[in-house]
Amino acid sequence: MSDFDRNASVWGQSAAQAGAAEIDQGLRSYMLGVYNYMTVGLAVTGLVAMGTNMMAVTQSATGGRALTAFGQALYLSPLKWVVMLLPLAFVFFFSFRIDRMSASTAKGVFMLFAAAMGLSLSSVLFIYTGASVTRAFFITSATFGALSLYGYTTKRDLSAMGSFLIMGLFGLIIASLVNIFMQSSVMQFVISLISVGIFAGLTAYDTQSIKEMYYSGDDGETAAKKSVNGALMLYLDFINIFTSLLQLTGSRND
Repeated sequence: MSDFDRNASVWGQSAAQAGAAEIDQGLRSYMLGVYNYMTVGLAVTGLVAMGTNMMAVTQSATGGRALTAFGQALYLSPLKWVVMLLPLAFVFFFSFRIDRMSASTAKGVFMLFAAAMGLSLSSVLFIYTGASVTRAFFITSATFGALSLYGYTTKRDLSAMGSFLIMGLFGLIIASLVNIFMQSSVMQFVISLISVGIFAGLTAYDTQSIKEMYYSGDDGETAAKKSVNGALMLYLDFINIFTSLLQLTGSRND
């Protein structure tokens, strides 16, 4: 009887281990999909920003930098408000419609959003030096990677911290809107400083939340949509850390 019990125990452990291994492999594949979509999105943003900058900026007669007719329309005319707000419109559309989208449509909308963000961010390549942009990108990459890894591996529940950070984010958005009209450099510095802290914390929180969204019973369509949604969350964290660091540390072109 004792031999039977021991064998049953071993069998039960083997089945449990096999189930855990299957879930672990599924979770790795799911998170890899999230990071892959995010990386492709960032690549699209960078390529569109560089392409737009090449069309918008030219060399002046004195050897300096000047805007082309396209650049003047993009950055100086009322069109600049459309370019600035277009990524936000995509985020709202994506957030409210993703449940009714197919996975392929969600991927397409995410890539269009990334392209719209590249169009919006192309102005930083005109305002800041290439060295500043490169430095901010690598600092952001290192910071984001460390915080996302922490969010993935930690056993601590980050939901309380996340709730606090989300409240802070709403305050940050209001302050940013107010400063559009005030144009205060001091206020902008404080906003950028707080923004780095908020989105750094959100990187860890969002990573843990994305991990917890995984369910081994999801079909391929649902898992793919969750991956795209997770990629959008982390993409926004990365972009906001990057732009805030650039505003804090970037050197402007003459």
